[in-house]
Amino acid sequence: MSAPLGEKLKAVKWGKFKVGDLFEILSYKKRFDANKVHITKTGHPYIVRTSVNNGLKGYLKENEAYLNEGNTISFGQDTATMFYQEKPYFTGDKIKILKPKNKNFNKLNAMFFIAEMSKAFSTFSWGNSSFSITAISEQQFRLPVTNENEIDFSFMETFIRELEEERIRELAAYLTASGLTDYHLTPPEIDIIYQFDKTVWGTFNLEELYGKSTRGKRLKSADRIPGKLIFVTAGEANEGISAYIGNHVEIFSKNTTTIDMFGSAKYRNYEYGADDHVAVVHTENLPKYASIFVTSAIHKAAHTGKFSYAKNFYAKDADELNISLPIKDGAPDYTFMATFTRAVQKLVIKNVVRYSEEKLASAKQIVIR
Repeated sequence: MSAPLGEKLKAVKWGKFKVGDLFEILSYKKRFDANKVHITKTGHPYIVRTSVNNGLKGYLKENEAYLNEGNTISFGQDTATMFYQEKPYFTGDKIKILKPKNKNFNKLNAMFFIAEMSKAFSTFSWGNSSFSITAISEQQFRLPVTNENEIDFSFMETFIRELEEERIRELAAYLTASGLTDYHLTPPEIDIIYQFDKTVWGTFNLEELYGKSTRGKRLKSADRIPGKLIFVTAGEANEGISAYIGNHVEIFSKNTTTIDMFGSAKYRNYEYGADDHVAVVHTENLPKYASIFVTSAIHKAAHTGKFSYAKNFYAKDADELNISLPIKDGAPDYTFMATFTRAVQKLVIKNVVRYSEEKLASAKQIVIR
């Protein structure tokens, strides 16, 4: 958060409120069992206790009489996960519906409500069954207030708009710096998307293609010296990046692929060090987008559930790995791989770039007015 926005939060007057004073706490109109319902791609949203994707499990085509109202907050009764639900929705087990009592409550200020309520429930842990309607109702949280001690909806909405604009500008700057603003497919990229189903594939041994893989070396947390070199370990969090170190370790080239102890492969477009639970596949001589394609093929072949804490994936396993790649004249078709990967990337970033452009254009119009 930028300094100006941070200062605004420090300067604002705060008041304390009980959840029950601001919301009706309702139970679902009908409980839908996630193990029995038929999830579809259309219909009304089906909200469960997951902490991702706004709580959305999928969509249901059920009796609309059982829909919960939109412009409410879904609350996981034993997870304290909260999401704003703009449209009517069905719910799974132990979802409470927080219906606002104030008519000024809307999608924009709801983000502020949820942020502050989440802080109030932050000591809560999964599986805590003590979150009854009474307990939820009595929970206190902070909100900005006017000099008359009324909820300052105007401040919250202005703050969220400014925060959103700041984040969109950061996103636009990142996309520009990363060269990710071009989402228009070239004729070859369009052709390759449509021809993908006709692709001829071949099987190749990883060592024969890229030489022997390299194993990182153990470096205990206590021995790591703070620095600027990325240090990679096993795990999915933060792409396996566990620290930035200043130790003298082997530095692996960018445009290479790592495979961790679980068989999870990741593309690295930067120099890095790695611990002994990481194998490095030397794809550095490939074109960048071809290397990304190869990483995907490696992940598919290695991350099968075969490897775990009990049976680690090592560099020798990488050397024995066989992967499937598109071929031309019996050899890997790296031109095809690079073109296809670039096309997929453009399709993925298209909506993101358009979203940032539209949001920035809207912000400019507001300033002009």
